[in-house]
Amino acid sequence: MSTFSNSDAANPDPYKEKNKEEPSLDEKVKDLITFADKSKFCMMTTKDSETGLLVSRCMALAGKEKNGTELIFHTNTETGKTDDLTNDAAINLAFLNPSGEWASISGTASVETDRAVVQKHYSPALKAWLGDLGDGKHDGGPNDPRIGVIRVKAKTAQYAISRRTVIGGAIEFAKGVATGEAASVNKLRYLSESELQGWAASGSL
Repeated sequence: MSTFSNSDAANPDPYKEKNKEEPSLDEKVKDLITFADKSKFCMMTTKDSETGLLVSRCMALAGKEKNGTELIFHTNTETGKTDDLTNDAAINLAFLNPSGEWASISGTASVETDRAVVQKHYSPALKAWLGDLGDGKHDGGPNDPRIGVIRVKAKTAQYAISRRTVIGGAIEFAKGVATGEAASVNKLRYLSESELQGWAASGSL
């Protein structure tokens, strides 16, 4: 695999080295799940089925299964993202909060229309997004055939959550600007596919 580099420095990315953490698997996964829960909203990126370009949409987390390694989202089955995922199951979820903490989860997705699954995760708020077509069938209720769920099976994840308070982070950042030393402000972590698979099977959550 080719790589890009524009530097001959021995350690060209000191921020990554200073903030990277490798705590227990239990802590890594639970912190990721907690962050996703608190953030709730993310940008879901798929490959457009017509152009082949990457497109993103704002989505709200509706539920979690398999120890938090499968993320559930509501969808109108008649929208473009379901076409995208039918053509290419690869997906990315990007969570972000105003303080700059973030999480990127990559995996595969499927569109499910089984009524038991839909009803399990159904929310009356969906009526506001789908609307009532007035035919007694497409009413935004749990039996509306337009309502499905997108199940995202996480394969890898990386995220950065704050290790300091807002004030402490600002002081550390200002120190870095003044001294040229990389700031120690985040817990930068990575979860591999094997780690997530092991966690999903462990029942640890």
